[in-house]
Amino acid sequence: MKTQDKLPCRKRNGREVSFDFKISVIDEINNGRISTNYASKKYNISRSTIDYWKKKLSNFHSKSKSMSKDEELKKLREENEMLKFIKDFQQDMIIEFEKVTGQELSKKFLPEHLANEIQRKKKKLLK
Repeated sequence: MKTQDKLPCRKRNGREVSFDFKISVIDEINNGRISTNYASKKYNISRSTIDYWKKKLSNFHSKSKSMSKDEELKKLREENEMLKFIKDFQQDMIIEFEKVTGQELSKKFLPEHLANEIQRKKKKLLK
């Protein structure tokens, strides 16, 4: 029987990347910002490597800092509702101020679309 010569170990052609980089790529994919295919092209990493990272880092992902799409949408909706409330409150204060002073300052100092909105609110309150 013929013995085979020992072949050297396969050399790694890949580059070393940081743990944070791996997590950021996986987060981008999981949050729907980019696809696996696009990430592979963008960062010059094979799709199989990305899939491997996903598999190995799936436990860590749940603890990561970034938000999922649903959480982000929920937060944005809450902020939107809060800003609408603030806007309505400010408009009500302007209307009350104009009633007390008798001057229509909103037409002078506010943008036209806001002044018109305040005027419509005033008309509704007077009815």
